[in-house]
Amino acid sequence: MTLIPAQVTFRGLAHSDELATAVRERIGWLEQFHPGIVRCRVLVEVPHRHRQDGRQFHIRIEVTVPRGVPIVVSHDASLHSTLKDVEEAEHHKTADVDAVHRYGRVAIHAAFDAARRQLEDVAREQREPTGRNVGS
Repeated sequence: MTLIPAQVTFRGLAHSDELATAVRERIGWLEQFHPGIVRCRVLVEVPHRHRQDGRQFHIRIEVTVPRGVPIVVSHDASLHSTLKDVEEAEHHKTADVDAVHRYGRVAIHAAFDAARRQLEDVAREQREPTGRNVGS
């Protein structure tokens, strides 16, 4: 369980305990890359709900660390081809909900992977002594 203050917001889809849990697990996972995280805000959004266009998840992560500029990751994951199977004639609402959760987790993982890379860069920059002359 993470101790980082976290805010998880859903827009364009109903609140999902499953996706909220996935987000909170990934926030805890980020702690190993920068233990000084002060706050994390996450937006899980499905901006367009047009069946012919497929679904698209937008994940926005804002991580605040001491002595650093907030890290902001904005990740869009197009799911058009992966959701075709739930748009067949035998489409069931439960299959649609399961697909949203499954592909929502994939989008969350991809966004948090991008946040991890940025956190590692910030941690590396904060460890390096300032004023160091390169090549001297």
